[in-house]
Amino acid sequence: MPPESTSHSLQIPTPLTPKPPSRRTNAYSLSADVLIFLSGAAAALLLFYVFSSFILPPTPYLVSSNQFQKPSSSDTPSFYDDPSLSYSLPPSPSVSDWDTKRRLWLHLHPFPPNRILMLTGSQPSPCTNPIGDHLLLRFFKNKADYSRLHGIDVFYNSALLHPSMPSFWAKLPLLRAAMIAHPEAEWLWWVDSDAAITDMEFQLPLQRYQSYNLVVHGWPNLVYENRSWTALNAGVFLLRNCQWSLDFLARWARLGPQNPDYKHWGEVLRAELPDKLFPDSDDQSALIYLLIKEKDRWGEKIHLENEYYFEGYWVEIVGRLQGITQKYLDMEKREPELRRRRAEKVTAAANRKSRENGLPAATAPSGWRRPFITHFTGCQPCSGKHNDIYSGEKCFEGMVRALTFADDQVLRSYGFRHSDLLNDSVVELPFDFPVAV
Repeated sequence: MPPESTSHSLQIPTPLTPKPPSRRTNAYSLSADVLIFLSGAAAALLLFYVFSSFILPPTPYLVSSNQFQKPSSSDTPSFYDDPSLSYSLPPSPSVSDWDTKRRLWLHLHPFPPNRILMLTGSQPSPCTNPIGDHLLLRFFKNKADYSRLHGIDVFYNSALLHPSMPSFWAKLPLLRAAMIAHPEAEWLWWVDSDAAITDMEFQLPLQRYQSYNLVVHGWPNLVYENRSWTALNAGVFLLRNCQWSLDFLARWARLGPQNPDYKHWGEVLRAELPDKLFPDSDDQSALIYLLIKEKDRWGEKIHLENEYYFEGYWVEIVGRLQGITQKYLDMEKREPELRRRRAEKVTAAANRKSRENGLPAATAPSGWRRPFITHFTGCQPCSGKHNDIYSGEKCFEGMVRALTFADDQVLRSYGFRHSDLLNDSVVELPFDFPVAV
């Protein structure tokens, strides 16, 4: 029988449909979202402001630019728009707060850190030595080669920027002007015109100089104990682009020929440095004097470098160059990596890395490692008025040897080398040189 029908049969419930929210509820939710978003944005801006205050310098030129002339371009005004800015040494107006000004400029014009500007030069008139201009050209080519290999800017100056500061004092006005003209440069590297870079692979160990503002080749014991005129050499040095350096240049220059008491300072330096050979005040003697007399003020930021040939005396170097060349060739015969042909831009870095374990310590002057810089002190290639203790022939031969020694390292990337250190002719290098000779 079919089951009896009943009014209590099972019913499938209808799903519940949520009630649409009212317009008032929608508006409340949207307002809350906007409030949360605005609060988060305000917090983010506050955090950015707090952290940026530790990173960026104050920006006085952005808020008080009315003190400057209107810039000629749409660039943000900087210290260059200050009409009182002077590129000259005092008594011209001094530059103050240079570190902040430079930091702001770098914020507006970012550059990689630790940039180096090499400065060198000679007098504006032709050399009196018949071969002098040719020698200066070769010395400059040498510096340009090294700078190209290591990504260094170089400026060759032939103008006298301060009429009363000629000769060895002429570098100080140039350094002052270059610091203002090149705020992107962390280091200014002065190299005398008669100094040759004789190790094209060597790289300045800037990490060693993080705590210093001036690096010069010298020996502390000769400065403070012997008080010797040859305790350091002011023909090659690194100077940091900072307020300390501007102040030091101004102090250093006060012992130079722009000072009305210049003759007096010559007598003072002669009395202070017993082995000083001539009566005039010179830049090297003045630097030693400041180290001795004002050590508390300047000495902490000056490093006397003597652990490698930051600047080496040519007389003790040129006679060893041929032997050094042979030692490097012997190393290349043993190491295939050193014989590989490479593009010029990577040669110095690759070879430096490959030679790392095979080279003697840079601290051994009597060793066979290439000297970084060979300085022809006393040879005077432009005037020819060399020191009487040398012959003109010895100076000339030494310069040619050193310049050719360096040039061979450059020509190697082009597939050539000189037939010997006193010969201008070149020979093509066979593949796998020097094994295949």
